[in-house]
Amino acid sequence: MFRARIHTIRASRPPKEERMPTDVIMPQMGESIFEGTITKWLKKVGDTVEKDEPLFEISTDKVDAEIPSPEAGVLTEIRIGEGATVEVNTVVAVIGEAGSAVTAQAPAVQASQAPVQKSSAPQVPVPEAAVQQAPVGRIRSSPLARRIAKEHGIDLSRIAGTGAGGRIGKEDVLRAATQPAVAQSPVQRAAATQLPQVPVPDLASLPADPVPLTRMRSIIADRMVESVRTSPHVYSVYKVDMTRIARLREQHRAAFEQRHGTKLTYMPFIAAAAVAALRRFPIVNAALESGAEGLAIRYHRNIHLGIAVALEWGLIVPVIRQAEQSSFAALARAIADLALRARTKKLSPDEVGGSTFTLTNAGAFGGEFGMPIINQPESAILAVGGLRKEPAVLTDADGNDSIAIRSMQYFCLGFDHRLIDGADAGKFMLEFKKTLENWDQEIG
Repeated sequence: MFRARIHTIRASRPPKEERMPTDVIMPQMGESIFEGTITKWLKKVGDTVEKDEPLFEISTDKVDAEIPSPEAGVLTEIRIGEGATVEVNTVVAVIGEAGSAVTAQAPAVQASQAPVQKSSAPQVPVPEAAVQQAPVGRIRSSPLARRIAKEHGIDLSRIAGTGAGGRIGKEDVLRAATQPAVAQSPVQRAAATQLPQVPVPDLASLPADPVPLTRMRSIIADRMVESVRTSPHVYSVYKVDMTRIARLREQHRAAFEQRHGTKLTYMPFIAAAAVAALRRFPIVNAALESGAEGLAIRYHRNIHLGIAVALEWGLIVPVIRQAEQSSFAALARAIADLALRARTKKLSPDEVGGSTFTLTNAGAFGGEFGMPIINQPESAILAVGGLRKEPAVLTDADGNDSIAIRSMQYFCLGFDHRLIDGADAGKFMLEFKKTLENWDQEIG
């Protein structure tokens, strides 16, 4: 009797309502973007996914990005394989309920794949608050967390995961990369400034046949050729005594990082000096446009500063909008934030277009200086050379010369000679040099 009553109650329950499958579409990452290339699937058919969990990576004309899952469930079908380029709003996959039937995964488009270069990003010290003893056995971490850790040289075994079962997620790695680092000895600091060691590849393992360019590499190639064809490039190289900046940075770096939550690098000093020079000489911030009566000068009323960021898979130029209105601390935070989000594919299309002047760090690997190609439709680009100590002749107020060890750095301005004359470039660079060598701005 008791069992029969239980059976009756169960039989009276309404059947579970089945959820319709959810289409995953190629998103439109900006008004002017009409297609995207799937560069990598982060899940495979049959995998369980959470809502907003990264599902696949795309590359567009403007930005590379991770696309989150629109719904929780099981990835039941992948319709578009890696390497394929499709129009926006195309269905690329299907999310169903747990237990749903799955279909075969679409094959990758091998022709569009290219070998991935090893990361050459410098080591980032992990803060003491974010480390733990290395766990026994396999480290549980997400693919994105492992990729971010690799790019920043972070040892995952020293990060405490906050996910289920101690799983390390992207937030854990980003927190480790941005929090203050453990205090280092002079020897450790010296080692940290050395260039990264790049492993020697096995030449026999390289592809025997030509490898087509990735979408980003192809876009970069087209734009570089277009820029050289469009603008007659001229270069002006100046050596700047950065000793005052180096001392100020060493003096304020700890307090600055504690106050603003970001490391004090040389780039905000350079950016601030460039902004000051651009305000004095707006022709360097201008651009040429085609009008009804021929070419015309477009004077920009704001300085939108592009910061070139090297990635494993190419180059991207995120933009600091209205940089002339930013304080020194705001510039420092913006540079660090944009660089980090560029490397983790978190930039929006609006953050990688519309720059009026670009900075590129040609000396990141120790080079004296580089001769960059202009980022169209801009008219000038400033390449930052390597910083090194060297002997220099100093002259005092009485005309007496002496030799001292100074921190010196080359800067190379590439400019469009149709718009900017050598005299304009020289005045700009002298103002830039004077600002750095006689720094009097508030660091904050």
